Amino acid sequence: MNLIYLVCGLATLIFGAEIIIKGSVSLGKKINISLFVIGIVIVAGGTSLPELASSISAVTSGHANLALGAIVGSNIANLILIMAATTLLIPIYDISQNQINQGFVNIILAITLILMGFFSINFNFVFGIIAILSLSTIMFLQFKNSQPKIDEVQDKAAYSFVISIVFIIIGILLLIYGSRLFVGSAISIAKQLNIPESVVGISIVAFGTSLPELVVGIMSALKRKVDFALGNILGSNIYNVLGVLGISSFFGNFKMPSNLVNQDLIFMIIVTLLIIFFMLFKKCLDRTYGILGLILYVGYIFYIYN
Repeated sequence: MNLIYLVCGLATLIFGAEIIIKGSVSLGKKINISLFVIGIVIVAGGTSLPELASSISAVTSGHANLALGAIVGSNIANLILIMAATTLLIPIYDISQNQINQGFVNIILAITLILMGFFSINFNFVFGIIAILSLSTIMFLQFKNSQPKIDEVQDKAAYSFVISIVFIIIGILLLIYGSRLFVGSAISIAKQLNIPESVVGISIVAFGTSLPELVVGIMSALKRKVDFALGNILGSNIYNVLGVLGISSFFGNFKMPSNLVNQDLIFMIIVTLLIIFFMLFKKCLDRTYGILGLILYVGYIFYIYN
């Protein structure tokens, strides 16, 4: 039965990603903003909804460590699994300053989480307000400073503004439903094997809630819309910390566990620095990054399970 759920979930994810990309390309043309910004502002928020739902549920049921592990693990998976898989198919050239800036935002957020854990600062109502205000400011600046590339402007907009929005919303809903099928069966198997909660969060749940970004990234690469994939991934990481953790903080007080501070958050900073290094000095995310990212991710998963 779990295998059937897995296949149905994958088919739903692929179909949802297909619809999102079509709607996003059309919307970018209609309102004259870049696919990167659509990915980082609109679609990233939508594909982060699985993380939000699972985090609120975990916090309200007294399992905040599961939520924190899932968010950190999801950010790691986004950077070195999903981005690596995407760039192996189609490398990303001509990196913009805006994309580099969003990479630095990811670094700042990772350092913030480490400091909160190190000084035992609570995730609470105050953090939630600051996080939501910060997220709103970042997304507003993205829209304000957006300029589409020439090849994006030349793309034909096949749908009206309303239809484009409807496509994106339906696609996001399909992504969420498809990822739930996968996550539910994976968690059941993990519980039967008595795998620790934090490990389940940072690996299985994190991978499952990152499935929307993974499928969108691969489908974007196949359609040669890799800027859109990069925006979705960097944006999802920002939404995970400021949006998901920010909103979850309204539902209870909790702290960053020491194992995440001493191990996983450090690794998250390292892989974020890796992607910034490629964007800054190579001005691209090529197949070298893809191979290196996948090796790091496999090694990381092997390490935490052993």
